[in-house]
Amino acid sequence: MENRILTRKQIEHKIERIAYQIYEANVNEKEIIVAGIDGGGLNFAKKIVKVLDRITEAEITLCKVLMDKQNPLESGVKTSIAENQYTDKSIVLVDDVLSSGRTLIYGVYHFLKTPIKQLKTAVLVNRNHKKYPVKADYKGISLSTSMQEHVRVTFDTKTYGVYLD
Repeated sequence: MENRILTRKQIEHKIERIAYQIYEANVNEKEIIVAGIDGGGLNFAKKIVKVLDRITEAEITLCKVLMDKQNPLESGVKTSIAENQYTDKSIVLVDDVLSSGRTLIYGVYHFLKTPIKQLKTAVLVNRNHKKYPVKADYKGISLSTSMQEHVRVTFDTKTYGVYLD
């Protein structure tokens, strides 16, 4: 049985709110790097970028973050833009769901190897199961779920929503 937690309209409202929070935290920046973790995080990041492009004069750069989510240490983290393009910049690392924190912490670690101005994190769903010392600076919704439950985010036209399976 599918249990929809967020509808399309609710998600769009949360994207708008998160984008405004990012804008407010970066009001004096000329460029903001929005780094989406490949998969749901990248899809979520693209939606945030659309809103930021509309509400700020700052240059918004979308960066794709690639890693093997099961073995991030072995595979390493790669980005679609070169390191010098985010040096001394403000970065927002984006994922769709924060569960244990492993994916986000390896993404954070990657960016912290470079001198940057600031690094914030944004997630649509924060599941409160953190095993790693990382938090979401911007979050759409916090859910207390069991480890057996699965949170699924889909930006598919027909099934757009957040579901608890």
